[in-house]
Amino acid sequence: MAAIGNLRYRPVRRLTQLYTGLALYGVSMALMIRSDLGLDPWDVFHQGLARQTGLSFGTVTIAVGALVLLLWIPLRQRPGLGTVSNVVVIGLVVDGTLAVLPPGGSLPVRIGLLVAGIVANGAATGLYLGAALGPGPRDGLMTGYVARHPGRSIRLVRTVIEVTVLALGWLLGGTVGLGTVAYALAIGPLAQVFIPLFAVPAQPAPSTVEPAGSVAPVELR
Repeated sequence: MAAIGNLRYRPVRRLTQLYTGLALYGVSMALMIRSDLGLDPWDVFHQGLARQTGLSFGTVTIAVGALVLLLWIPLRQRPGLGTVSNVVVIGLVVDGTLAVLPPGGSLPVRIGLLVAGIVANGAATGLYLGAALGPGPRDGLMTGYVARHPGRSIRLVRTVIEVTVLALGWLLGGTVGLGTVAYALAIGPLAQVFIPLFAVPAQPAPSTVEPAGSVAPVELR
């Protein structure tokens, strides 16, 4: 898998950051679900499928992620550890959080859940992408398509994909509302703040020049 070999560079920080980010992402999804004020496009689709199939939200999220990952094959995309972990961890965490988090209740509480969910989602995105261990399957589908079709706008491709899944999710019974609009407006600026904040510094290139005054190592026999 791509990026696994790079774990020799800052492995503790990167693995901790990856799984913290994925867990927080699952929590953020649960917060937005409990607000009942609307979800982001992919989660509208997940919720619609869950309502039609009777499966849990997390199970549907895992299944859709795995199916999207199969679409990477014709695009010649290689998943990283973060990609595979994204498919599994987020679905498990969102189901676990929904099991202990009650519905929002009053409108002010629901608005608070929505705001907390959107901000947490932005932070989670910065954490797991900043670990540089592979994008999520849905983001990789978008970037992979653009890479295979030069000249296509990444913004246009993302818009087409998300409008499509949003429409399908709404037809299946997913919740579209204020939260959907708020997420669309806020996630870009939030990602712009959090991704640089949590980005792991690039691995320095190995030096082939010995520093001045250095002493060759002595081999002990």
